[in-house]
Amino acid sequence: MKNLIALAQLNPKVGDVEYNKNKVIESIKKAEEKGANLIIFPELFLIGYPMGDILTRYPYIANQQLNALDEIKEYCKNITALIGFSEINKNKFGKPYYNSAALINNKKIEKIIRKTLLPNYSEHNDYRYFESHKTDIENRIFNLNGINYGVAICEDAWNDFDFFEKNLYKIDPINEIASKIDVLLCLSSSCSRAKKEQLKHNMMKFCALKYNIKYVYVNQVGANDELVYDGLSRIYNEKGELIFLSKEFKEDLAVFDLDKTDKSIDLTKDKINLQKKEFSLNYEADLDRTYKSIVLAISEYFSKNNFKRAVLGLSGGLDSTVCAVLLADSLGKENVLGVSMPSGITTNESRNDAKILAKNLGINFLEVPIKTMQGCIKSEFENIFYNVSKNWNSRYENSFTNDNIQARLRGMVLWGIANEYASTLPIATSDKSELYMGYATINGDMSGGYAPIADVVKTKLFSLARWMNKNRKEKDAIPTSIIEKPPGAELAINPKTNKPLLAEEALMPYEFLDEVIWRIENLNQSINNMMQFEFLYEKKNVLDKNTKLMWLEKFFKRLNTALYKWYIVPPYPIIDSYSINKIEFKQPIVSNINYSK
Repeated sequence: MKNLIALAQLNPKVGDVEYNKNKVIESIKKAEEKGANLIIFPELFLIGYPMGDILTRYPYIANQQLNALDEIKEYCKNITALIGFSEINKNKFGKPYYNSAALINNKKIEKIIRKTLLPNYSEHNDYRYFESHKTDIENRIFNLNGINYGVAICEDAWNDFDFFEKNLYKIDPINEIASKIDVLLCLSSSCSRAKKEQLKHNMMKFCALKYNIKYVYVNQVGANDELVYDGLSRIYNEKGELIFLSKEFKEDLAVFDLDKTDKSIDLTKDKINLQKKEFSLNYEADLDRTYKSIVLAISEYFSKNNFKRAVLGLSGGLDSTVCAVLLADSLGKENVLGVSMPSGITTNESRNDAKILAKNLGINFLEVPIKTMQGCIKSEFENIFYNVSKNWNSRYENSFTNDNIQARLRGMVLWGIANEYASTLPIATSDKSELYMGYATINGDMSGGYAPIADVVKTKLFSLARWMNKNRKEKDAIPTSIIEKPPGAELAINPKTNKPLLAEEALMPYEFLDEVIWRIENLNQSINNMMQFEFLYEKKNVLDKNTKLMWLEKFFKRLNTALYKWYIVPPYPIIDSYSINKIEFKQPIVSNINYSK
């Protein structure tokens, strides 16, 4: 008998057990038609991942999963299924649930395998809900057609003592079962991030070769809130060679003959150097993944929340341009409206760039001048401030009020359109560099229902814009003038140049700024640490120590005052290796850190 295994790389809906159950049944039927005798589903598939606190708030969902399993098992007479779900912990002690997998065969649940290693870092919060279970070696192993299979649930496979220099846990479940199995089955819900795919690939091929076993990995696909799942389910042979790879960022039900000897797949990403801890402006290796991740994230966020259309401000600048392209590609150009909202200091170049971009993309376009509205509000504010000053002193001689009036007027226009037309969501266009610096206006360019590029630094956005011009079906949609133009919000005039203030004039060069972010996130460096290292910017430009110190101090001062904005920004997909997204990074707003140490 052939040993045909089906990898059900599917996209669940969090909390919708009925929907997920039907996808399981449909996949079982299709796999059986293709001759498969074993089908594997992702981790926690019946509930959907990440499920957050819905299990503890709505415990009846756990029972819904048990009912679903009872229905599913009726379809497993001639095929064995392994399905991830959350199981109620009936013991007196411990967290309320287990992260489990049900092995169904001959119309009955033959085994329940429970996860041992529970991640509590980055975006993971498993230990908040789940109780760890001992490895239970015999229960993790089952025999089918003479093949011994071992089961791991995601993190259980991420603690090899020989592969990792430092381990989070004192046990390695794979090491405990490896000598007794021929094939390792790993159910996973592992999100996509920069460089993670390469790490995952290296780890899995290392494990397969080390234990001389086949390694079958099944990952969920799709996006839920901040997390994007790339799928890329796969199989490695006993030599550690990748012999099967599922689709990227798409659902896939693949049936593979485990007895078949396939040629190994050359994974281009294997050439990424994970050990190189050096800032670089060469983002090329990650741009395809970045593009596909954000496009999928937008599509999923809108469809799963019953939104259809997006409206955004088109300033003629880089951020709104990149957002417009990504929205057009994810929602369809007919479902995107770009609104140019020039003020009294908006340049003709920016207005023209916005029009040309909209035409090239084929999206809807509207120009709404805000100069008159701005003047009226500014005049009213003067009356308000006059009366406030009767009670309060310490009014700023120079404030950002007029700058923010413009940004917030634009936000109000976008929300007005979204409120008036069905299934429409306004888009916040802030990027990661701006969020670190607080260089974004609450209820202005930070205002919206979704923020597609909030985890992408500015220098990477320039690279992404160039990449999209070369790799999208419609080439060169982004005008070269937008890519070559120095970024600027065009909210204020620089008195030194008598032109709109540029972002780098208000902050510092983005190449330097983005390396500061990289050094914080990757090397955990402070000001004193950074002063001892040569930045990439310094290799190309003359930079004296006083200016460097001034920029660093400015960076951390602005960071400290920007923390509250990190909590206000709308939901956005995690793209980078490290993120300040509140799902994974928590720095108290009320904190007093000496960054000079």
